[in-house]
Amino acid sequence: MPERHRSEACREKFRSGTDGKSMNTRYRRIVIKVGTSTLTNDQGKSNLRRMEELAMTIADIQNMGYEVILVSSGAIAVGANKLRLKEKPSSMRLKQAAAAVGQCENMFLYDKFFGYYDKIVAQILLNAEDISQEEKKENLTNTFNTLLEQGVIPIVNENDSVSYTEIESKDRLFGDNDMLSAVVAVLCRADLLVIFSDIDGFFDRDPRLYKDAALIRRISRIDESVYKLAGGAGSRRGTGGMRTKLQAADLASSQGIDTIVTNGNRPAALYDIVAGKEVGTVFEGILN
Repeated sequence: MPERHRSEACREKFRSGTDGKSMNTRYRRIVIKVGTSTLTNDQGKSNLRRMEELAMTIADIQNMGYEVILVSSGAIAVGANKLRLKEKPSSMRLKQAAAAVGQCENMFLYDKFFGYYDKIVAQILLNAEDISQEEKKENLTNTFNTLLEQGVIPIVNENDSVSYTEIESKDRLFGDNDMLSAVVAVLCRADLLVIFSDIDGFFDRDPRLYKDAALIRRISRIDESVYKLAGGAGSRRGTGGMRTKLQAADLASSQGIDTIVTNGNRPAALYDIVAGKEVGTVFEGILN
């Protein structure tokens, strides 16, 4: 599936299920996406300090009255490191094995760190079929709502250890956890989607190549001119670059959900976000 149209395909999955909810002036339900580059260090091992800071901040925000869903990548990278693989796995069977090991490790750490702050977490692993079939989608929505009502923090990832289509198939719906986070935001009727990246937001050119690159603070419409500004993949450990974040913001904004892209090196930026301060790049949510 062409990259530009993946968000359009996802949008069609949800168009019939949107109830025309208008944006809240105060974000109540927030979906936060963290990628591999945020969760691991340069050696590919878990970044424990970052994960604990993330857990503390999310726990504190929940204490302030917000509902939070965390979409987390990193299973394959963490699993490959724990299996002591000399390089990133390339075969499907090794990728799925690494995903199984890494997902277990990540959830152990999340449960431990969130537990420090008296929070309960739940694991939800998704396949594309889970949101393409109406009965499954309804059951999934009910599960999310029930967990949030009980004060639980759902932690979501693709079910890579089972579903090969979401690792490297051309027909994959999510494509990357950036898009998965947008799908979850729409499914749960969130008010805000926060995507943590390895740079400060959306720039007019790649800031890693051009020192004069300027951060764009607000984008009201995502069109072809905006897509042309996006480059390829980001860090060597992650699979998604700014283009996948644009696709995710495209889907979320079409359903009235604001999307903020900012640097995952500073999870405490969430405090500024809920306080209404200027952080990263905001893609305005506008219902079509």
